[in-house]
Amino acid sequence: MLNFEENYEVCNCKKVTIRDITNAIINQKASTLREIQDFTSAGTECRHCILSEGDFGKMKKKNYCKDILNEVKKGLENG
Repeated sequence: MLNFEENYEVCNCKKVTIRDITNAIINQKASTLREIQDFTSAGTECRHCILSEGDFGKMKKKNYCKDILNEVKKGLENG
């Protein structure tokens, strides 16, 4: 995840980390942003952490749920 540690907090509102999101994708088979929200609650409050296009916060995030989803899915496809 672009040199971020697994405990990097992607969703500050709900305190959801890269590890939490990765676990939802791998262990709970989350394959959409909605499923990540359902399993982790990330992006269910202010929603700035979901994707860069929707980040209207004063300070922009450095990693988004969508990026993590795409990267993990790509890694799973490539074995």
